Amino acid sequence: MATRTPRVLLNTRKTLTGLAATLTLMLLTGCSSVFFYPDQVTYVTPDRLNLEYENVFIETPDGETLHGWWLPAQSDPKGTVYFLHGNAQNISSHVMNVAWLPEERYNVFLIDYRGYGRSTGAPDIEGTLHDSEAGLRWLTEHPDAQNQPLFLLGQSLGGALGTTLASEWVKRGEQPPLDGVIVDGTFSGFRAIAREKLGDFWLTWPLQIPLSWTITDEYEATDQIGDISPVPVMVIHSVRDGIIPFHHGQRLYDAAAEPKRFLQTDTGHASTFVIPGYKQEVLEFMRQ
Repeated sequence: MATRTPRVLLNTRKTLTGLAATLTLMLLTGCSSVFFYPDQVTYVTPDRLNLEYENVFIETPDGETLHGWWLPAQSDPKGTVYFLHGNAQNISSHVMNVAWLPEERYNVFLIDYRGYGRSTGAPDIEGTLHDSEAGLRWLTEHPDAQNQPLFLLGQSLGGALGTTLASEWVKRGEQPPLDGVIVDGTFSGFRAIAREKLGDFWLTWPLQIPLSWTITDEYEATDQIGDISPVPVMVIHSVRDGIIPFHHGQRLYDAAAEPKRFLQTDTGHASTFVIPGYKQEVLEFMRQ
């Protein structure tokens, strides 16, 4: 008598097979798309946080339009911070990470990469790197940001983009020079984190090496961060980061050249600035 496979087991097999096929197809064909989770929801605007702001629109060389916010310092500015956010949602969900800086007398400029928020297009690694540079070039031409210290702050994905941007900016001798680079909760490389995440899932564990090879290794942060010197670098990473494990921050710090500083924190991923003491550590870094 033939045995019959229960319907629930068949459905489970189909689900797992479909999931594995989706993951494989996404990595083989979409490649860098696994790093980007944009949306177009407006979560909060700066005026709801009692901040002055200006909507900024930047045209990229390849025809996309990027949206950003300029937040002026609340009194005589000490400098300007260029903020690059993480891989999910858009600037309206990340603005709280820098909303405290205008009161500390720092201008802030933050942009959405292509495909995020009100920016046009679809994100990929190359495109978002171009977007981060376009935002920095706009910022260096802003009259209120000239003749004062300029800092780059990147969280998670933004730190990986910012590391490459800063290293190229320094190597080319672009003006004005950066006065400091801060990376917070950042992975040590696109291929490195892809391989690690694939290894965490049993369906893709056997394929972690070949599938990770579909991700470019041209922009691994550990290969780029040493080129930022002599610009000071601050690496921030939490021992409780459940998204990007702590060892990524350690690798970045080890690969960075002097002058450098490591801030070990104890918050969730990209939650550094809920703690006043961590804000003060960053302010001290920028003052020095």
